[in-house]
Amino acid sequence: MEPSIFPEADARFDPVERIEGRLDAGVLFLCDHASNVLPAAYGTLGLGADALGRHIAYDIGAAGVTRQLAALFEAPALLTRFSRLLIDANRGADDPTLVMLLSDGKIIPGNAHVTADEIARRRDAFWRPYRAAIGATIEAMIARGPVPAIVSIHSFTPVWRTTPRPWEVGILWDRDPRFAAPLIAALAADGLMVGDNEPYDGALVGDTLDEEVTRRGLAGLLIETRQDLVASEEAALAWADRLARSLRPVLARPDVHELSFVPSRTGRHS
Repeated sequence: MEPSIFPEADARFDPVERIEGRLDAGVLFLCDHASNVLPAAYGTLGLGADALGRHIAYDIGAAGVTRQLAALFEAPALLTRFSRLLIDANRGADDPTLVMLLSDGKIIPGNAHVTADEIARRRDAFWRPYRAAIGATIEAMIARGPVPAIVSIHSFTPVWRTTPRPWEVGILWDRDPRFAAPLIAALAADGLMVGDNEPYDGALVGDTLDEEVTRRGLAGLLIETRQDLVASEEAALAWADRLARSLRPVLARPDVHELSFVPSRTGRHS
């Protein structure tokens, strides 16, 4: 996928892709790393097209899975329309990796000398609107009822630093297992090799799950799919259909639509 460019001077650009759905659907889908779009002012951040088509720029296949799930559940969905190389929507506002200087062993030239003022500018222009859209949609869904469960869609590389990753799908969760535990069981029963907080840990202070979901007492998790399973549009649609089969009975559980507050823990994921 070639990187997209939107006009630098176009003040109407919305950094958030919004998919309308029923506020009473009981589930909100998110995609924090949906796009490899870069603003014209940043060019390609000094990277070649090959790098911008890789995982360092966006989660390959994740946007297609998210859109299909939203359609299948008639649910709202929110997706980023900017590359995580610009700013990572799944990091806390003060996280030192909010703007990456190095990703997967590759220096990002356009970020190498980024200043605090520039990080703040990117945060206000891109990061904050996405987080605000999540908060506003959640509040609207709570007001309409039932309390929504939150599903954030990601993808991971089949190999990390020469080490193969055997999982087909990983369920990442923070400190509330009521959604994750039955979904892991359902996916395993469907014949999938499932990672429980693999290949990343689902707890990261200030990330989308922590800040917008767990702290509100909502049931939420990340679904990480191995990228070779969703790399094409056709594969992403088929994978979303398969995920939906496992998600439906879990989302029918009353406990995933209740508010529940649990003690914090810390971890790391991408």
